[in-house]
Amino acid sequence: MSAAKESKFDFNNILRKNIKQLKPYRCARDDYQEGVLLDANENLYGPPVKMSSTGMPVLNLYPDPHQLKVKKLYGNWRKVDPEQIFVGVGSDEAIDMLIRMVCIPGKDNILICPPTYGMYKVSAAVNDVGIIKVPLTEDFQIQPNKILDAVTPTTKIIWVCSPNNPTATDIEHKRIQSLLESKFTGLVVVDEAYVDFSPNGSIATWTKKYPNLVVLQTFSKSWGLAGVRCGVAISSPPVVHYLNCMKAPYNLNVLTSAVVVKNLEAKDSMLKTVEEIKVEKKKVREELEKISHIVKIFPSSSNFLMFRVKAYSKEIYKTIADAGVVIRYRGDNHGCSECLRVTIGRPQDNEKFIATLKKVIKEVTTKV
Repeated sequence: MSAAKESKFDFNNILRKNIKQLKPYRCARDDYQEGVLLDANENLYGPPVKMSSTGMPVLNLYPDPHQLKVKKLYGNWRKVDPEQIFVGVGSDEAIDMLIRMVCIPGKDNILICPPTYGMYKVSAAVNDVGIIKVPLTEDFQIQPNKILDAVTPTTKIIWVCSPNNPTATDIEHKRIQSLLESKFTGLVVVDEAYVDFSPNGSIATWTKKYPNLVVLQTFSKSWGLAGVRCGVAISSPPVVHYLNCMKAPYNLNVLTSAVVVKNLEAKDSMLKTVEEIKVEKKKVREELEKISHIVKIFPSSSNFLMFRVKAYSKEIYKTIADAGVVIRYRGDNHGCSECLRVTIGRPQDNEKFIATLKKVIKEVTTKV
């Protein structure tokens, strides 16, 4: 065999500039994978229906590309029509597709309100779409007037996360409504990943009144199904039509679909678990209030709490993880200096968290 010719291929010559500059979303499992994991806002109680190998769906045939069973059950619950529902791989598929659907790369932009969920920014960067930032207020509310002043003719999407991640706060419905009733001509996307923990409930039915409203929801939080990667986008039929046109033919596999359908049929069990988590959240808050090094615990309409310590938040985060309890450092987010975030787990998880946190704070503050 003759010697291979030296290749002239240089990957860097064809790699898009915006991808070279891309900073990927850093998820909780990038940092820690073992211990009491209270860092990713999962539902540690698990789903309503515990699946087994019995009754497995047929795997040699493709799944329903339209996910009609899922849409019918979900629509009945949220009081929207099946034609208003897109079913995808988590909420992240819809986030990316919405940007690709309405934003021209290198020309258009989206608007976000930090601190907020990081994937809006990542998906925009992947698609070479600009980002306008209008920060939340000190009490973590959107600022409609400033948002509407900041949008440009090339702003295609305003993103609102409610309840917000990482702050756990509800965005007041009247503020969202003011965006929808303004002269803004793009999409207003409200990410309701944690809405089942909120006393204010979902605005999914608003999609019947406001054709430019998109509501994102997921099975990863209240449903305890983070592992199946399933989410929905609810909007007016024209928006959903084009999402369905853009998706891969069989974007949701048969296993995920079967699990989601079984659990939707056991909705009351999920709602009961949500109430148990709320009770545990109250207990955790009361214990955190007793710790003098904690200066603020923010209001929460979600399954997690964000709290601020006097100092050494990064050291506390690392030390408590080394001790076997993993929470999330949020001190590098806008308006979240010295803040940590903890998922509400089962009673035994929460008790270990509180006990370990007290020891770690004493250790860290004494050492420094």
